Amino acid sequence: INLKIDTNQSTIYWKGSKISEYHDGNVDLKWGYLIIDHGTLVGGEFVIDMSTIQNTDIESERKRNYLTEHLKNEDFFYVTKYPEAKLIITNAKRKGSTSTHTITADLTIKDTTHSIVFDSDVTIKDSRYTANAKITIDRTKWDVVYNSGNFFKDLVADRVIKDEIEFEVQLISQAVK
Repeated sequence: INLKIDTNQSTIYWKGSKISEYHDGNVDLKWGYLIIDHGTLVGGEFVIDMSTIQNTDIESERKRNYLTEHLKNEDFFYVTKYPEAKLIITNAKRKGSTSTHTITADLTIKDTTHSIVFDSDVTIKDSRYTANAKITIDRTKWDVVYNSGNFFKDLVADRVIKDEIEFEVQLISQAVK
C-alpha cells in the first residue's frame, strides 16, 4: 500500500554550520509516500520543493532574506535550475522489535544522486504512520561546495562553512478517507 504524506503536517528542518555559528530553517515537501506491506515499511519516495528553502533563525528581515536568496542561488542549491530534490527509499530494515528502522535511500540534489543510510523511528498503525529521522549529509557530494574548507584552502577560518548539513524530518501520513 502506498500511503501519502500530509505535506501540511510533515516538516523538514535543516541546519548548516560554520566553525563558530550555525543557521537553520526549513524546506517544504512537495509530495511523497511510504510503501507499507502488511504493516512493514518496505519503501517510499519523497520530493522536496527546493524553492521553499528558507532561513528562520536570523532576526533581521534583510539579513534573513539575503541568506534565503543566497541558498537558492548558484552558490548553493541553484533552485531555478534544480527546483526539486528527491529521496527514494531502496531498503528499510527494522532493528529487532523496536520501531527504529535503518533506511537506505538514494538522495538526488542538483541532478546528482548518492546513496545515504540513516535511522528512522517509524510507527505504523493500520493505514497511518509517523516517521522521524535525523539525517546528516556531506553537501559537497552534491556539488554544494560554497566556502567549503575542502575546496577553498585560503578562506579565513570564520568564513568556512562545514560540509555537513543536518536535517530533522518528520513525516505524517494523510488521513485515509
